[in-house]
Amino acid sequence: MSRPMVEAVSVEGPEVAGAERVLTPEALAFVRRLHDTFDTRRLELLRAREVRQKRIDGGEMPDFLKQTRGVRDGDWRVAPAPADLERRTVEITGPVDRKMMINALNSGANVFMADFEDSLSPTWENVIAGQVNLQDAIRRELSLDTAEGKSYRLNDDIATLVVRPRGWHLPEKHVLVDGTPVSASLFDVGVYFFHNAEESLARGTGPYFYLPKLESHLEARLWNDVFVFAQDELGIPQGSIRATVLIETILAALEMDEILYELRAHASGLNAGRWDYIFSVIKKFRNRPDFVLPDRGEVTMRVPFMRAYAQLLVRTCHRRGAHAMGGMAAFIPTRKDPELNEKALAKVRDDKVRESRDGFDGTWVAHPDLVPVARTAFEEVLEGRPHQKHELREDVDVAASELLDVRIPDAGVTREGVAQNVAVAILYIDSWLRGVGAAALFNLMEDAATAEISRAQLWQWRRHSVALADGDIMSADLYREVRAEQLDSLREQMSAQEHRLDEAAVLLDRLVLDADFVPFLTLPGYERLA
Repeated sequence: MSRPMVEAVSVEGPEVAGAERVLTPEALAFVRRLHDTFDTRRLELLRAREVRQKRIDGGEMPDFLKQTRGVRDGDWRVAPAPADLERRTVEITGPVDRKMMINALNSGANVFMADFEDSLSPTWENVIAGQVNLQDAIRRELSLDTAEGKSYRLNDDIATLVVRPRGWHLPEKHVLVDGTPVSASLFDVGVYFFHNAEESLARGTGPYFYLPKLESHLEARLWNDVFVFAQDELGIPQGSIRATVLIETILAALEMDEILYELRAHASGLNAGRWDYIFSVIKKFRNRPDFVLPDRGEVTMRVPFMRAYAQLLVRTCHRRGAHAMGGMAAFIPTRKDPELNEKALAKVRDDKVRESRDGFDGTWVAHPDLVPVARTAFEEVLEGRPHQKHELREDVDVAASELLDVRIPDAGVTREGVAQNVAVAILYIDSWLRGVGAAALFNLMEDAATAEISRAQLWQWRRHSVALADGDIMSADLYREVRAEQLDSLREQMSAQEHRLDEAAVLLDRLVLDADFVPFLTLPGYERLA
């Protein structure tokens, strides 16, 4: 149903609980002002992405920008971190689901990233409920009593709250300005900031954000201008907003200095978003046979091009006084298999030890049980310090060619790798279509990034007729054969529960078999989302 609200802003969709707290006339008017001021620039930047993609398709190799060399060579630093973002040893992430938020805030992590992006299926109910939950979290009123008699309440000491909005490319189809869907980014940030900025500052914290999927410093400049505008509009002191940028695209990795510079009054760090980064490498160089990646499990943080990316991020951040945040540990501990637990936790420890010794200031986990594992690994090198910004890593000197050389010796593509990608993609899309964006798959907490890698690899392998380890050639027919096998197996496994596996398989077919690469699976997925 359509409900006209204010100044040609209308809300399309069903009535959902809590909407009256979120969609106030004043909040919608603020979103309208953000839309009117910034949406044209947003659309221009999205078109610039397409232009740049065409140049890469034509053979151009990205490089550090010549026109911004002065920024890279300059002597400047970002604003000092606020007190509650000074120590970021362990950050836990998850969707804005009420129970998950309480558990994350109580987990003992330093920071909780409440996610409207990759781990949230953006049903209208989820989006509105998420904003309500954030209001309650800021005011220490977040609680839950379940039908089973369980009670969840916030502890006295909770993690610092940081919010990740959706990316610049995504619309919010339920809110229209003059008949045009608003930017999901502007909606998420605008509504959260309007309702909570003043309250969070009064409580000794602030409106803090994680910014996803940037591809250039000009996109960071747009965010900075949004922040300046928003603070002025609501009479909030400039610099109250702090933002950490996820470096999860190959193009952003070549502009890390410039991104921090554009946001320097509001920047608090960069994060190594490893899964989306791998997806970005595939996506940007999808038409290049020399950029074909092997089975997903072979693309670890220890392979040369990923090591170059991680170490360059640490050096860049510390030179500018910003936090360098490590990547995700997605393992979900299980009581059913102690041997699996032991092996998986050993891998988590190894990964966090590597990050801590590389100079990262903190890291991400997806489950509360991983907080002490990650903390122990970092405390061994921190020795009581809140971070490692003194580790300037002047020994690191990364050329663009090192970021772009994706060769991995002795790694290849296997039929098992094809099957795993098919299964993960179908299962995740099924979960997302049912309104669950953080899906527990094969003892890992998966979000859209993993599904993006899986379907992108399948498209890439088919596009380039990659030879599998058993001698078969990856083709549309081989994909269909494996997909049929996996779909039959998944139907049998999930026969006793509600699912949308067949619809997920139809969408995956489009993503893998279309001649043109679909930029984000969430765009066609959003069209199917109830």
